[in-house]
Amino acid sequence: MNQSSATGAARFRALLPASDEEPGLATAYAYPGELTRPWLRANMVTSVDGGAWGPSGRTAELSAPADRAVMSVLRGQADVVLAGAATARIEGYRPVRPREVFTTLRAGRSATPPVAIITRTLDVHPDLLHQAPQDAPTIVFTTESAPEAKRREVSRVADLVVAGTESVRPEEVLSALAARGMFRVLTEGGPQLLSEFTSAGLVDELCLTVAPHLIGPAASRIVAGDAPSHTQDLRLRHVLESEGTLFLRYTAQ
Repeated sequence: MNQSSATGAARFRALLPASDEEPGLATAYAYPGELTRPWLRANMVTSVDGGAWGPSGRTAELSAPADRAVMSVLRGQADVVLAGAATARIEGYRPVRPREVFTTLRAGRSATPPVAIITRTLDVHPDLLHQAPQDAPTIVFTTESAPEAKRREVSRVADLVVAGTESVRPEEVLSALAARGMFRVLTEGGPQLLSEFTSAGLVDELCLTVAPHLIGPAASRIVAGDAPSHTQDLRLRHVLESEGTLFLRYTAQ
């Protein structure tokens, strides 16, 4: 893959492992060989003081061209992009648009990865339901307690999966994705969703962008919510840098 098509105008330095050569993002973020189970990769951004979003409540204020280049590669590599309903609404999620970098990364797969939304209320933007490409329909995970009429309505235009009684169970989400042949799972949050998956011990990898901004105490951390308290040790795999923004890749021990 042509390096410039992956990074656009952004330039990267490899700080760990150190190298004088500009890193290739597709190689730096490659999945670990042939997967036989779902590999859950979380891609999150934080300010240097730990805020998961900017003053508007969105991550746009923390993003930069290099961050968007990494996101494009991660989406291109993924079989599915997973997000919580609140994040999808706040960040304005729509079906993933084709990008030049996808041409190589998605050889033999759909032109774009489908979006999967976790929602108890089935409040999903119509474009996600009606504008998704035929080869990458939106997947909607919901609960048995969701309104039956709404479930029927959504199931006519999307791949609806009931994955829990009162709340969506993370284990059932990954099991349903695996049944669809989707092992490279990219979640983009938000903090509540990431908390539920980390609490269940299901996160294999964290790709963390550290933006060179101070946000203040109002913003949430990247893992937040009412999931049970939990800890997990991670192994640092690489550190990249571009114009003051750091890109950290961790995997589970």
